[in-house]
Amino acid sequence: MAKKKATPLWISVLPLFVFLGIAGVSYSLLTQEGRDVSALPSALLDVPAPKLQLPSLDGATNASGVVPGITPDSFDGRLSIVNIFASWCIPCREEHPQIVKLGADKRIQLIGLNHRDSAKNARAFLQELGNPYDLIGVDRNGRASIEWGVYGVPETFLVNQNGIVFYKHVGPISPEQLEKIILPLIEQQLSEPS
Repeated sequence: MAKKKATPLWISVLPLFVFLGIAGVSYSLLTQEGRDVSALPSALLDVPAPKLQLPSLDGATNASGVVPGITPDSFDGRLSIVNIFASWCIPCREEHPQIVKLGADKRIQLIGLNHRDSAKNARAFLQELGNPYDLIGVDRNGRASIEWGVYGVPETFLVNQNGIVFYKHVGPISPEQLEKIILPLIEQQLSEPS
């Protein structure tokens, strides 16, 4: 009877070393210094913002009065920030102070896209935390969010004066991300000739 030949030890542990190598490379890519993990690739970057017609949030007001909805020409000629938010979204509540700060800059237009929310809850959210938006479009069924390529809420898009999306931020904007990423991008766009 023939004796079965033993498998060499190095062949037995090779899968473990391959796995550890792949895990190490993945970890190093995820933890790279200066890498913005909230900036996901998007098919919407460097293309025109979706031309949508969305109704306003009934009863929404700000310091200027009644807040209008979104029209296809909402992005014409102004640097715009589009923030996808919902009253039921806890991270939206976390980032709201940063959104309020952006809304205070009158050189930009702040647009809210209210995602799958009730008008009553969205109004209560904005009455409690403040309404920084110049325009608010209601996206009850989530179809407009799909047009924007939204992964989840909150998400924020920067749209230049020519209506081209040039940055996408996924997740809540932290104070550090606002100061180190978003505000410098806004300043850069505002200083470039359109």
